[in-house]
Amino acid sequence: MNGNTYDVVIIGGGVIGSSIARALSKYECRTVLLEKEEDVCSGTSKANSAIVHAGYDAKTGSLKAKLNVKGNAMMGDLSKELDFDFKRNSSLVLCFAQEDLPALQALYERGVANGVPDISILTGDEVRKMEPNVSGGCGVLYAPTGGIVCPFGLTIALAENACDNGVEFVFNTKAEKVEKTTEGYRVITNNGVFETKYVVNAAGVYSDEIHNMVSEKKLHIVPRRGEYCLLDKEAGNHVSATVFQLPGKYGKGILVSPTIHGNLLVGPTAVDQEDKDGTYTTAEGLAEACEKAAKSVNNIPFRQVITSFSGLRAHEDGDDFIIGEAEDAPGFFDAAGIESPGLSCAPAIGEYLAGMIEEKAGFGKNPNFNPIRKGIVKAARLNTEERAELIRKNPAYGAIVCRCETISEGEIVDAITRTLGARSMDGIKRRVRQGMGRCQAGFCTPRAMEILSRETGIPITEICKNRKGSEMIKGEEA
Repeated sequence: MNGNTYDVVIIGGGVIGSSIARALSKYECRTVLLEKEEDVCSGTSKANSAIVHAGYDAKTGSLKAKLNVKGNAMMGDLSKELDFDFKRNSSLVLCFAQEDLPALQALYERGVANGVPDISILTGDEVRKMEPNVSGGCGVLYAPTGGIVCPFGLTIALAENACDNGVEFVFNTKAEKVEKTTEGYRVITNNGVFETKYVVNAAGVYSDEIHNMVSEKKLHIVPRRGEYCLLDKEAGNHVSATVFQLPGKYGKGILVSPTIHGNLLVGPTAVDQEDKDGTYTTAEGLAEACEKAAKSVNNIPFRQVITSFSGLRAHEDGDDFIIGEAEDAPGFFDAAGIESPGLSCAPAIGEYLAGMIEEKAGFGKNPNFNPIRKGIVKAARLNTEERAELIRKNPAYGAIVCRCETISEGEIVDAITRTLGARSMDGIKRRVRQGMGRCQAGFCTPRAMEILSRETGIPITEICKNRKGSEMIKGEEA
């Protein structure tokens, strides 16, 4: 093989592409993942509800249903292997009107049929004893296996472990054209040509465009924008479970949930649009999210909102995941239309699609595969003695850079120097939460930029928020 010839090329470095990469690293094959941005977790995977759904919502028999329940079941062991934050905090679905109780019962029965364990229907009074701030309702679906996760932590952990096990990652590399060849496929990018036997299409909202380059059986993805409000950690205990409303036409509706890091999250709205990069927020959308959330949970302290954001979901016209080999393009495998509950399904999708490719290719097991990855040491979580010992060994862990999140210089250096280390301010933020607190990076940005420049050799004037063109400083170095 020459330098740009591979067994598998994965297009897309979100949670799905990274999960597939990690699953493929269990086999003896040369795999490369191409990502158009400067880092993994830069699209849909970085802006979502961060929920590990129990699996009662998807239509029985669909890929969404099968892979949701399996992915949920895998998440606990995976979080231990890969050292990322995950918690089963349970989920509640509120029904507000007597006439809607049959729909709640149908949701319960669907959950049972899908194999969701331990679900039940509770009364409003029973739920209020569990969650005093929940408005109640005339019936509530309770799913104790529902959970919350850090989508950055999950994606980065999968990618790092895949890389440590031999998968190559190439950033700032956009797949502009995919062509069939006698041996497989040629992926033409802004950063060279990659020859491969197999292609995995995990391009999120762009997965229809990649698919349609090689197949006559066209896909159509609609970007569905959802807006969120994130509240300060002082509001993080307002509810302990994830609180949903009975699902409607556009999905699971507005939720109120604690985050894995102790904040409170409200959203998302659902607006279909044509713009595949339009992750803006609107006053109307954020007001809608807050208004509808207040129906589920009383006295939400909206004055403690510290930021708002939006993300895009890749909604496919058939309303189910498209996973597998394209009928008229042998060797081309789709992971397309991965909208909610895609984050919950990610570990299962990775195993499912990698298994399909291995069955066709016959790669064989990678005898050196190591499933264990250790995350960045979180100094603030250590007890007094452990932290003192850590600082004694490396004083950088005693130099606090981000006061809101208590993030030290040592943690930022680790984020930069480890496998697939950060090369942008957003890359640091996603790995250690520098800048995610109450002041939203108002205090710590200059020092973090200096550390990034020092550790990488990138001139301070070329340090970017994310992609090239988002430089933090304009002008020349003194």
